[in-house]
Amino acid sequence: MTSRATRYWSSGAVPLIGPDVLGGILAQAADLSVVITDMGEVLSVLVNPDHPTFGRLDEWVGRDVRNVLTSESVEKFDRHLIAINAGAAGRRGIELNHVETKGLGFPISYSFHPIGPDGAILMLGRDLRPVAQMQQQLVEAQMALERDYENQREVSTRMGALMETTRDAVVFVNANTGRIASLNGRAAQILGATMDEVQGTSFSAWLREGDGPLDLARLAADARGDAAAPLRATVTGSARSVVLHATQFRAAGERVLLCRLDRGAAPAEPAGAPGQRLARFFERSADALVFTDRAGHLLAANDAFLDLVGRDDAAALRGMSLGDFLARGSVDLKVLTENAVRNGQMKLYATRILAEFAGDVPVEISVAYLDDPAAPALGFSIRDVSRAEGMRGPAGSALEDMRPTRDLVGAATLREIVAETTEVVEKMCIETALELTANNRMAAAEMLGLSRQSLYVKLRKYGLLARED
Repeated sequence: MTSRATRYWSSGAVPLIGPDVLGGILAQAADLSVVITDMGEVLSVLVNPDHPTFGRLDEWVGRDVRNVLTSESVEKFDRHLIAINAGAAGRRGIELNHVETKGLGFPISYSFHPIGPDGAILMLGRDLRPVAQMQQQLVEAQMALERDYENQREVSTRMGALMETTRDAVVFVNANTGRIASLNGRAAQILGATMDEVQGTSFSAWLREGDGPLDLARLAADARGDAAAPLRATVTGSARSVVLHATQFRAAGERVLLCRLDRGAAPAEPAGAPGQRLARFFERSADALVFTDRAGHLLAANDAFLDLVGRDDAAALRGMSLGDFLARGSVDLKVLTENAVRNGQMKLYATRILAEFAGDVPVEISVAYLDDPAAPALGFSIRDVSRAEGMRGPAGSALEDMRPTRDLVGAATLREIVAETTEVVEKMCIETALELTANNRMAAAEMLGLSRQSLYVKLRKYGLLARED
């Protein structure tokens, strides 16, 4: 190259190129080159020889370029052509779709370049198939990720359902860190805590072996054997013996221990101690027995209570409020707990239990306050009285209560008798509600189904407001 040519390129201009060479350059530089007039008539077509799918497009010459474009591309082409003829078009190209003929059923990006004084326009087209193929690959990859995510969610759901429905107590432990990765409700019940309290903690903190903590390294070494022997351990909180069966496997590059816990024997008690008998009585009692904390959240329930409320898993009830199963909800629970805490116990409180499938069941509840300084609790004895109500005839006590009313017949009108009897019953109900709630008028109003203002009106009516104050 001469020094003159070097200066020519440096100045930003292009040296003169022969027409025979220019055609080859354009054919190689663009996938498709089309020369049109300012009205859109095709003057010349050059096809890149590296794109054999285009074929020869000599039949375009002399035709309006709009005839080989789709309808939506014609409007786009006209707007751009008007802007070019007005000298207002930018350098950004446009994408045009050709009619599906000769392998042109895909978009082509055209840049427009006015050439020559006669208004001819050079359209340099770039095939967008590689871009479209790359976009299609990205879409397929995204869809594959979505399918994998859905598969993982399905596997996780199945795993969760299996963990909670199996009768075995199962704990997954990370063998490298010794922490609990996951567990089911039965395992948490054996360890004496909730799943949230156990999750992520050290497994050896919940079990001990002999006089010291559980040796997790030895457990992992034994689990690698073909015939791993079960290990006897003791729950730290309750001193209950458990039998531990461990199996080791790898997941995501980490060693995991699958530990199955079997209930062992209860801790030995001195001869004549009632602990074991009380535990057996709790499990086999015909009456529903429940232990709660002071707020009324369930700590333990026997099988009779599960039968009464129509549930099948005591671990799932742990932490729920006993008020969720009472007909008047928190009102009943507040009356029971406050009277038990204040007086030490409360006997034969009549209410109804909400069973899951059997509707309302009439019951009598007795409660005792267990004033342990470390962990105070409440013990409830719930007896189903539906049979007693069915067998109890209406004639006995009812006739006795009706005798004063019968004496009024003839001495007063029916309206006066009904009004007087209603007032007596209403006054007795209000007095009973105030007694049960320890004069808590808001709770008494909720128990009677009245507003607080209506209760005050009736208290003034029966002279109970001044007496209570």
